[in-house]
Amino acid sequence: MAPAKSVNDVDPSVRSALTRPGNLVFPSNLPHLRDPSAAGGRVVRLPSGHLVLYGAHGRRILATDPDGHPLHECEWRTAPDGTAALARARIRLDWDQWVGIKPEGLVNATALDLSRKPGWQKLTADDLRQMAAQALQVPIGEVRFFYGDDDLVIDRRGQATIRHRKDAFYVLDDGTFERARFMACMGAMHWARIDFLPVVELFQSLLPGTGSATFELIRGLYDDQNRDEPLPLRYRGIPTYPSEAAFRLFSAFFTPQGPGGSDPFPVFMDVPRSHEVTWLPVPDQPRRYFDEPHRLCLTVKGGLVQKVTVADDPTGLPYVAAGPHGFAPCDRSVHVAQGKLVLKEGERSSEIPISPIWGNLHETLAPKERGEGSWRALFGGPPPAVTPSEAYSAVLLYPDDDREIDEAGSQPFVADYLEDLVEQRPELAGKVAQASRILIDGFDAALDACIRLDRPRDYTVLYRHPALAQKQAQNLWNKLAQAQRLDRTRRITFLPAESSSRRTYEQQHDLIYQWGSFARFDQQAKLTETVGAIAAALKPGGFAFAVGPTMLAPLMRARGLRVLRSEPVESLPTFRMHRTILPQARLKPGLTLFHLTKS
Repeated sequence: MAPAKSVNDVDPSVRSALTRPGNLVFPSNLPHLRDPSAAGGRVVRLPSGHLVLYGAHGRRILATDPDGHPLHECEWRTAPDGTAALARARIRLDWDQWVGIKPEGLVNATALDLSRKPGWQKLTADDLRQMAAQALQVPIGEVRFFYGDDDLVIDRRGQATIRHRKDAFYVLDDGTFERARFMACMGAMHWARIDFLPVVELFQSLLPGTGSATFELIRGLYDDQNRDEPLPLRYRGIPTYPSEAAFRLFSAFFTPQGPGGSDPFPVFMDVPRSHEVTWLPVPDQPRRYFDEPHRLCLTVKGGLVQKVTVADDPTGLPYVAAGPHGFAPCDRSVHVAQGKLVLKEGERSSEIPISPIWGNLHETLAPKERGEGSWRALFGGPPPAVTPSEAYSAVLLYPDDDREIDEAGSQPFVADYLEDLVEQRPELAGKVAQASRILIDGFDAALDACIRLDRPRDYTVLYRHPALAQKQAQNLWNKLAQAQRLDRTRRITFLPAESSSRRTYEQQHDLIYQWGSFARFDQQAKLTETVGAIAAALKPGGFAFAVGPTMLAPLMRARGLRVLRSEPVESLPTFRMHRTILPQARLKPGLTLFHLTKS
């Protein structure tokens, strides 16, 4: 990496870029708005043209693109040992939404009664670490890495408290922490000395672009801290969750090296061996550039355009460079031709002039025309009207306290459980496999787990949350496209529940997934109506999975439905797993999954 040049005397253009409104909002950083140099800071322009502002403490407080559009802001505090520690950070996503990171923002505490254990008075923090390592089946070194002595405390009565600290992600609705909503968490990073790659939990709740923007921050801090000799990093967590997506994300910013020169990917994907892969910085990391006139964000790596995100696009999708086989998600691609960015979706295209600030962009070939239709064809009519903000924000957020999880957030616990159950029980798999006409009503946030692609089937999907339904349709189209089965889109129809429920339930189905609206839980007449609709729409010998209050059971039997099994949703392993991350998680009381058949 070429050395950056320090700007000691901040010129007017740089000062203007750094001091524009909204770039700095943390109180301790505000003095730099008046004069970055006078506040004891310094400005560095990177070889790419990007700007980094450092405070008097020597730590970065702001990074921008060459035009001064903010990428992230950091606030630092003085730790008890007198060193600088990250207090919080803001990260700007490609579509102008801000997310926040708060170190140790989520702390889970577990209490253990050791008073009945012989010799408990002699137990030490290392003894607790050894017990934890055995229980979790991880090396004690990993436990020692994440649990300091302050996290493992035994009082005089033999009561042990184990604290697990995690860094928390938040949605910043107004760009500040004043209206922060919990989003996800990851292993507590050592921000003042980046020394590992973290495990992200609740990663499906991350707003689009959060992962790459976070690694932009991590890589920036890593570069600040490793100007002489780069420190090899490893993927660490208790436990780790290696995936192809994580490998791709890490590889964009760091180069993987397998042990003994072996192929790093299979080693990384093997959970007990993930930590054996070492990661060193890539010479040319992805760089982002914002273009306000066109409301877009461009990501460039090695002179190649990787992605373009348009903030006011109601699809909530970026345009990406097509892969080796010409595939681009939802057939939305970007390439460079004759000094212009060409954005394509199917047969439609638009061109945007290239700015010299983006560097020397390589021309790329246009992807081959697919001519296989659009994800919009999955809707029985025009797709739902969704605003750009709704489209990009179509993720499930879970409370980090004991507030009740909402209806959409509860759906994946059931759908994912049923998907696993079908794989584990041959008799159930047989019943589901035989179904040719399937109705899915109300599982807007978890359709992926309800739709099987092993053979052609007729699916009718009734949705109530347009933005979630749009996202699920896009994900389904991508799966079908990659499997070269887009012809099956003709047999899958998404319909708005409000206007289509009555006529849909007048038809017969072999299999029904039905999610009862929370708003109807205490309305006896509505519940009776719902059960009657299921009984009428289910073929004799058919199978159904219905979710609702416990009081549905007698109503179901009265309408000729046989309850094969009923399970409280809070007892499902998928929800119990969620509680290992957020122990206070709470579902709607009485929420029950029913397995039904009709004689």
